[in-house]
Amino acid sequence: MSKHISSPLSEISRRQFLYYSALAAGATALTGYAQPKPRLLSANDKLNIGVVGVTGKGSSDTTCCASENIIALCDVDEKAAAGPRQKYPKATFYKDFRKMLEKETSLDAVVVSTPDHLHATIASMAIRMGKHVYCQKPLTQTIYEARLLRQLAKEYNVATQMGNQGSAENGLRRAVEVVQAGFIGPVRQVYVWSNRPIWPQGMDRPAGEDPVPANLDWDLWLGPAPWRPFKFERAESAEAETPSKGKSKGKTRRGVYLPFNWRGWQDFGTGALGDMACHTVNMPFRALKLGYPVEVEAECSGINKETYPLKSKIRFEFPARDGQPPVTFWWFDGGNAKADSPYRHDGNNKPPKEVTADVEALMDKIPGSGCLLLGDKGTLFSPSDYGAQFFVKLKDEKEFVDSNVHEGVKAIAQAIPRNTFQGASADVRHHLEWIAACKGGKPGYSNFDIAAYLTEIILLGCVALRVGKKLEWDGP
Repeated sequence: MSKHISSPLSEISRRQFLYYSALAAGATALTGYAQPKPRLLSANDKLNIGVVGVTGKGSSDTTCCASENIIALCDVDEKAAAGPRQKYPKATFYKDFRKMLEKETSLDAVVVSTPDHLHATIASMAIRMGKHVYCQKPLTQTIYEARLLRQLAKEYNVATQMGNQGSAENGLRRAVEVVQAGFIGPVRQVYVWSNRPIWPQGMDRPAGEDPVPANLDWDLWLGPAPWRPFKFERAESAEAETPSKGKSKGKTRRGVYLPFNWRGWQDFGTGALGDMACHTVNMPFRALKLGYPVEVEAECSGINKETYPLKSKIRFEFPARDGQPPVTFWWFDGGNAKADSPYRHDGNNKPPKEVTADVEALMDKIPGSGCLLLGDKGTLFSPSDYGAQFFVKLKDEKEFVDSNVHEGVKAIAQAIPRNTFQGASADVRHHLEWIAACKGGKPGYSNFDIAAYLTEIILLGCVALRVGKKLEWDGP
């Protein structure tokens, strides 16, 4: 008997129906059901936590929450999840997050550490069941999802945090204070650049199909995304693979989608911008109260309908707000293709040399990533992806000075509360801040109310790349 295979159109329709149903409905949509409320806990109580996506970043996210009760682990790959399962033997293991949420009725909170395309589906369902949520960055894959999670978090009064752990750094909060105190004057230009992508981008979908490993549920991994064949090996160049032969004659790369390269695929990730901007743009976003851009325009090395480009330059225009002047924000990622690896870049896509001259003088080279704020009175530069370390240079100064020793910076009073969990890594402190919020403490510094705005700005850059034309945006 032949196995029935749905047509691509019907399969996409089914998945999209399930996806939007999950976002729009949830556990309390049926008439007569009261809205779930989070369990009230004291500071000494322990949360019952379930983690969805326990490998990669999910493994460290679980470790960061190990002070609480890890009662459930969920991952579509049993083999990859073997380590965390052994580390937390009392936790029940699931492949399907829906079954975890249905059966683990004592859950207080859920950590979402899956690929981007599943964030909103899992987080929205958990919130509607009255669960607190920690969700990895970028918060969502679409603008609609970002607005939905922000709305749901407020409606269900749950504690939330996005996983841009640099938010816990004292240095980032200090940089925000320094800029908002007017130390470098009104800021009119911002430049952020990244060494991402560190995975292949710019290629089309590979031909053929590879066997799905017995330990992997490929259908659950795809989730709401359109169905596609599983592939593990990909030819390194277009000439090396043809649809008729399906196999590479020459060099191949392993891991087309899993475990990490999904970030470059439009159906699953958000490219270099989505991966890193929640970190690198976090500080200027907060310091300048950027809000919604009114115009976004992208240039790139060429984009198809499958992956994000190998090189991007994106311009965001922000209007005057809260007494601050309009700001132009420039984003740079990637570079030119390498001769022997056409889907890998040389990292040469940086701001103009006249903009980065002082940075080069400070560091003897332009680092792979960085953030520059150009103000009327001076410049602030951070070489840290988290904004944790920064340097300042006023107009009458010859070179950048570390903010920790600059006398003018030291004179600025502290205005933003610090993360109270000092002594651990930023990642641990960021999680502990969320855990405290789950127990009735103050909201996390990157709760969904602010994280959704940051995510939306970033995703507008992804939209601009995909449509290939200037966007005019009316955020409200």
